[in-house]
Amino acid sequence: MTQQLNTQFFAFTKQFTDGAFKAQSLALKGLETVAELQLKALEEQTKASAEFVAEALETRDINGLRGLWEKGANLGRENAERAVAVSQEVLAVTQKTAESLNALVQEQRQAANDAVAAPAAAAKKAAAK
Repeated sequence: MTQQLNTQFFAFTKQFTDGAFKAQSLALKGLETVAELQLKALEEQTKASAEFVAEALETRDINGLRGLWEKGANLGRENAERAVAVSQEVLAVTQKTAESLNALVQEQRQAANDAVAAPAAAAKKAAAK
């Protein structure tokens, strides 16, 4: 009896640790993707801002400042659009990760139910004999 309980306990522990490892792997993969998206967006915004600053430093007359005003407004709009696009991509990655984690939980729940039901059915058959 003790051997059977130990076997079931170790099987459950192995199943739990395997599930935890898979969940951690999914979460880290999602986090890595989000970090890549954000770093790429930051790089693009930094490059555009640096070009704008370099052009602003070269401006010497009032006409150049007028053109700079329009370019600054465009830069702000493009940065805002880029931020919204990245936010949407981050949300999509987060949703996909959450769906994967939910599927993993459902799989683990079904495996736990099966692990409990099998010994109970076997004990019921043995008692019926």
